[in-house]
Amino acid sequence: MRCWNVRMAAFFAVVIAALTMVGLVAAPVQAAPTAREMTLTFVRHGESEGNASGKIDTTTPGPDLTDLGRKQARQVAELLSDQRFDGVYASRMVRTQQTARPTALRHRLPIVVKPGFHEILAGDYEGQPESDARDTYFAAPSKWLRGDLAARIPGAENGYEFKKRVDDSLASVVAAGKKNPVIFAHGGMIMVWSMMTASNGADYAQKLQTDPLRNVGRVVMKGNPTKGWRIVEWIGNPQLPDVADCGAGALPLDLGSLAPC
Repeated sequence: MRCWNVRMAAFFAVVIAALTMVGLVAAPVQAAPTAREMTLTFVRHGESEGNASGKIDTTTPGPDLTDLGRKQARQVAELLSDQRFDGVYASRMVRTQQTARPTALRHRLPIVVKPGFHEILAGDYEGQPESDARDTYFAAPSKWLRGDLAARIPGAENGYEFKKRVDDSLASVVAAGKKNPVIFAHGGMIMVWSMMTASNGADYAQKLQTDPLRNVGRVVMKGNPTKGWRIVEWIGNPQLPDVADCGAGALPLDLGSLAPC
């Protein structure tokens, strides 16, 4: 499938090895009596021109979605239409915002951009072939999953910095009083943060081989920052519904254009 890319495939091989070697369990903090459980739905963006190019691309704003990616955005909006989302969030990158748009329209919610939901920064490896990612771009994140958060991607971030910026953006979602937000983000960011953070992250290690997170795949987590988070759903390759063909380069312009365009 065009929506799958070599960078993600290389990542899964690294991560499954890391989680097999070391059990990754985030110890939850004692919950306060007033702690309210939230549901976080993380959705990977649709296929982008960057995916199709075979090059590592984490720069802002990044390339647009392909026509297939635009269709996937409409499909995932239809797939999740019965969810009572109370917030729609995206990273700074165009591909997540374009993927979020049909869902935001359907739920009559604005897209709120949060910088912490950005993809893992590639640093010196920006623009290099995705086929080399296992030994370059993902060398440090694989160490993060083994507990070495000081490992740094050359020219970019270490594990402490990565986790803090995701946590900080999530904290602003919590502060806004959201109980059921959907967050459109990136495969590496979603997988690494969820595995680093969830109390049951190690239980999902085999999913990286059997059900890897493809374009518009999702990870759902429950909990809160006080008592911790747990993964409750991992759908790497969702079965997407049929949607009307909007034509090349098209995105819905308003609510009435969703079905048909």
